[in-house]
Amino acid sequence: MSCSLEAEIAPYHAKTMQKPTPPFVALIGRTNVGKSTLFNRLTRQSRALVDDQPGVTRDRLYSPVTWQDRSFILIDTGGFGGANDGLSREVRRQAETAAAEADLILFLVDATRDIQADDLDVAEFLRRAGKPVLLVVNKVDGPKQEALIPSFYQLGFSPLYPVSAAHGLGVETLLEAIASHLPPAAEAEALPTGLRVAVLGRPNVGKSSFINRVLGQERLLVSDTPGTTRDAVETPLLWEGRPYVLIDTAGIRRRSRVQADLERGMVWQALRALERAEVVLFLVDISEGLTEQDLRILGLVAQAGKGCLIGLNKWDLLKGSEKEKQHTLDWLRTNLRVMPYAPLLPLSVATGYQVAKVFPLIEKIAAQWQFRAGTGELNRLFTEIVNAQPPPRFRHRSVKFYYITQAGTRPPTFIIFTNIPGAVPESYRRYLSNQLRERLDLPYAAIRLHFKGKERRRGRTGGGATSPSGRL
Repeated sequence: MSCSLEAEIAPYHAKTMQKPTPPFVALIGRTNVGKSTLFNRLTRQSRALVDDQPGVTRDRLYSPVTWQDRSFILIDTGGFGGANDGLSREVRRQAETAAAEADLILFLVDATRDIQADDLDVAEFLRRAGKPVLLVVNKVDGPKQEALIPSFYQLGFSPLYPVSAAHGLGVETLLEAIASHLPPAAEAEALPTGLRVAVLGRPNVGKSSFINRVLGQERLLVSDTPGTTRDAVETPLLWEGRPYVLIDTAGIRRRSRVQADLERGMVWQALRALERAEVVLFLVDISEGLTEQDLRILGLVAQAGKGCLIGLNKWDLLKGSEKEKQHTLDWLRTNLRVMPYAPLLPLSVATGYQVAKVFPLIEKIAAQWQFRAGTGELNRLFTEIVNAQPPPRFRHRSVKFYYITQAGTRPPTFIIFTNIPGAVPESYRRYLSNQLRERLDLPYAAIRLHFKGKERRRGRTGGGATSPSGRL
């Protein structure tokens, strides 16, 4: 990372060390002992993916939990052990990092299995860590598992906390034990919030690498293996005094490749991240060009009405002269009809080229996404737009517009009252959207148009119901 970029973008927690922070509680254990199931149970949501396949959780997940007068941040981690390959070692390193930053550790074991070598490995690691540890015996669903509980004392931690994360048994007792190790909620600070930015794109386009670069640390697991990120991971960041929450997501694959339940869950997490976001940073691997799948994902973003910045990653790998590269940019702008308002930013996550320009653009996009116009000025501009190019006739009848009003923001949404709501063709909708975008100085805003019949004297609407909205 260049010095200038490090000076402009820094990790959120590095800027707030002087402030009290909520205590952190980390879930640690070998693979497939139910850490993500317990995470979902304690946080009362379904952020962490759950599957019978070992190693589903790979990155660290953070979520606030409040129990009575105690608050803490729960960290879900990947499992210790499994295959001795590069990815497994990286997953373990993420878990070790979570343990290092935690104030309290929940050591999970599986009551349906005898103590495994990996359990012993985790126990030895936690003894060296020197942190308070609660040994949680999970999957205690009946007398058969209850009979095996005493055998786990040989791991060297006491007392034991038997639970069934899947059914909620013993969870209240566990929460009481956690709370006894934590300060009251009044002494803790809430999880920081900020402008929520979802980082979307196909698998392996550099989403996690981008977040790691702007954080200045390896916060997220990065691998050349497509599909490494499986959960929607939220990471706080402070840039020039402005807080953000970056949401890293699993890459969205073509539907024909979404076969297993786990893969469907990854797509679902990405779509949930889109719902939670205010602005989307959509990364394209420019060395592969713009694909049909890119356009499909952008269509989802446009349908959701989100502000969007399209980052053309790996720009440094694009061959050709500057003139040829400019031609590529012009071609992309021409062919991105699904989202003509989204700015294009050539960048390179690997080298840092133009990465520092991401956040100023995101700020502009967010401001325009929340724009509200004055009614008088809006109608004056709309009259000029219609007079410059009147709408085409419909079945030998003139289409008349009476007035326009803004119905909402996020994105800017307008209702146009007309004598024939269903008579406005798609081409003229695009003309109106483009003109409103230009005259209201909203080059980066998605604009939605609704056409509605003007009320008649008897209270009926002329021309029928409101037409489908235009997301142009």
